[in-house]
Amino acid sequence: MTDQELQRLVEKISLASFGKPFRHQARFNPRLKTTGGRYQLKDHSIEINPRMLTEHDQATLVGIIKHELCHYHLHLAGQSGQHRTRAFRELLQQVGGLRFAPAPKSAAPRPRRWQLYVCQRCGQKYYRARHIDVTKMVCGRCHGHLVWQKTVIAVQRPH
Repeated sequence: MTDQELQRLVEKISLASFGKPFRHQARFNPRLKTTGGRYQLKDHSIEINPRMLTEHDQATLVGIIKHELCHYHLHLAGQSGQHRTRAFRELLQQVGGLRFAPAPKSAAPRPRRWQLYVCQRCGQKYYRARHIDVTKMVCGRCHGHLVWQKTVIAVQRPH
């Protein structure tokens, strides 16, 4: 689906469900990672996560569009379009929009670089995401000096 097809779909849903036209821009935003869509207060545009279309069905996409259109129409009517307001929740229920977008199926987690520090006195190992100043930091167990050992690449903090 292209941005133009999304624009036409949003305009069609707006007229059918809300009885009001959508007069601004709707587009896909691939930078959205954890949310299904976003309504921009400044320019009244709607951005949709393209993974909601590729990873989920058409009904999910329509539910997300209805959710964002609730924000849009309430804001243009001078009301608060925040999730916690009664007006938003009632309008969302009337039009059958999704309250929450389904979690996107994320790709495999990327490995990170962990710094391994070892206490010279007791051998306690410390894994840190950032380098630490070994002249100021000491072992929490025996107060011995820490020494940088190596960089470990792993998805989670090693034990």
